[in-house]
Amino acid sequence: MARYRGPECRQCRREGLKLFLKGERCYTDRCAIERRNYAPGQHGRMRSKFSDYGNQLREKQKVKRLYGILEKQCRRYFRKASRQKGVTGENFLSLLERRLDNVVFRLGFATTRNEARQLVCHRHFLVNGKLVDIPSYLLNPADTIEPKEKSRKINRIVEALESVERRGVPRWLTLDKEHFKGTLSELPNREEITIPIQEQLIVELLSRQI
Repeated sequence: MARYRGPECRQCRREGLKLFLKGERCYTDRCAIERRNYAPGQHGRMRSKFSDYGNQLREKQKVKRLYGILEKQCRRYFRKASRQKGVTGENFLSLLERRLDNVVFRLGFATTRNEARQLVCHRHFLVNGKLVDIPSYLLNPADTIEPKEKSRKINRIVEALESVERRGVPRWLTLDKEHFKGTLSELPNREEITIPIQEQLIVELLSRQI
């Protein structure tokens, strides 16, 4: 199968930074990056020097692993970003941030993007009062996101909301924690995406391949 099924912490070590794939564990000293801050494998401790292409490929892999998307989806987002006005790299990241599963995670309804994707697929969330079970659904400004009435009692959602202060909610999102409701207030800006991604390297790579 195309989707990665191995140890999630191995992906963080491969990229050399926390991708927050294990939820609360990533905030403790049990995190793999804290214990073994080097690449996995027999030669992980050796210093690696990448070519220009290697650096571009690493950035693309980092984004795919972070947002949980496959190669075909990545290229589709890039094509859509390149047709929009503005900087292609920034448009590309903005599209990824507006995915429903990512917004559910950012609002604190789930501790990881993978968990958020599962909750969306299992039909636990409403967008503007309508059930949406497509994780890649793109949200627009003023859209509201909330769990169904019955789903608000699910322990995973309740526990995730209790720890949302530690993760923080981006400025482009508004969370009404008491009423289990979130709103996409505005489109995300590049300055508000704090993950260390060099999107220009991804643009340079994909612009030659598409």
